[in-house]
Amino acid sequence: MRITRTGGGHGRRTATLATTVLTASALLLTGCSSDDDSDTDANGNITLTVADFGQFGYKEAGLFAKYHELHPKITVKEETTANEQDYYPKLLQQLNTGSGLADVTGIEVGRIKEVVDTQSAKFADLSKTINVSDWVSWKEKQATAKDGTVIGAGTDIGPMSLCYRKDLFKEAGLPSDREAVAKAVAGGWEDYLKLGEQYKKKAPSGTYFMDSASAMYNAVVSSSAQQYYDADGKPVYKDSPSVQQGWNLAAEAADKKLTQGLPQFTDAWTAALRKGTVATVACPAWMAAQISVNSGDSFKGKWDISRAPGSTAANWGGSFLAVPKSGKHVKEATELVKWLTAPEQQAAVFKAIGVFPSNKGAYELADVKSAKLPYFSDAPIGQIYAEEAKSIPEAVLGAKDGVIKDTISNQINNMEKRGTKPADAWKAATDSIDKALG
Repeated sequence: MRITRTGGGHGRRTATLATTVLTASALLLTGCSSDDDSDTDANGNITLTVADFGQFGYKEAGLFAKYHELHPKITVKEETTANEQDYYPKLLQQLNTGSGLADVTGIEVGRIKEVVDTQSAKFADLSKTINVSDWVSWKEKQATAKDGTVIGAGTDIGPMSLCYRKDLFKEAGLPSDREAVAKAVAGGWEDYLKLGEQYKKKAPSGTYFMDSASAMYNAVVSSSAQQYYDADGKPVYKDSPSVQQGWNLAAEAADKKLTQGLPQFTDAWTAALRKGTVATVACPAWMAAQISVNSGDSFKGKWDISRAPGSTAANWGGSFLAVPKSGKHVKEATELVKWLTAPEQQAAVFKAIGVFPSNKGAYELADVKSAKLPYFSDAPIGQIYAEEAKSIPEAVLGAKDGVIKDTISNQINNMEKRGTKPADAWKAATDSIDKALG
């Protein structure tokens, strides 16, 4: 999902399956489209640009090269921005000016509602060429405008799990087998904090139970159908039970110092993974690659993956591919999107980096159904994520989901690192959000 799956979502992404080893540099590519990128040369050869953020996995899975083999006159050029929070403002600017857009552009789930509501007329209707019912049903609805136009093809979803360092658990006297860990947190994220208190008592020197309380907060909220908006499009985040639960748990984690207080995807966060100071990470499917890439070879086999706390499934993240109407090769770009989001290609991406497919047809393919993750002690992730995906609630999305999530996450970080009192942090968050919502 790219990395970053920022506080808002797909955070995007992702994990090493099979024997693929990803490099950190894959997460750091940046670029901006130019109006000439899609020109056809004198021989009729076309270059299609794909603008995305974090790590979508297409290059790692060899899909762009494969597409060129199937279509010799088409070359695909990927332009990646490391952080989605940097990518999205640039995309909005390009949409508003009608300049600099790629042939295919990625959209994170935390932004899709705003794009659907305000920019849908600027994108090709993919329902004319793609069978959108192939996706999980709620994924299709997320990208569908009121007039029935479908502006984005679902790339992935983010079913939740718990990534943990089994060696650190053993040292702290905690159960380390993935089934035993799942049992220990079966009661929900409250049990997760109780486990954290046990860990803290005998924690190996210099280690912390979790990376950040804001990550746990996002995992909690992601398990609810009602998050920040109601079905009528009204912001209800102040009274949302899932937001209140997530906030209270985050405040408790900060107060009990169970967290290292590191905003995800920052330099400090990646350094902590590299040094091995983090024992657990709330782990949507795309997160595993972030951990494996940043932790490095020295921690291979020391990480494992268990089912997420509680019995309620959660989805954190997921992205879309869209085709701007202003592109010079809309037909070819649409065909590329159709191919990239087909079951076989989504399965290939899952095998390469662990991004879990949104196309239901991929779930019975061997590369998904029987997938294990060597870096994470051969965790049966195909099984874990597929089981989680079956019962993910259909969340109501709002236009400013990303803004609300990011703002609340920032204030949780202030509670962790600056010692801001929960009441003061909540007021700062709501004041900022209300101002952004107008």
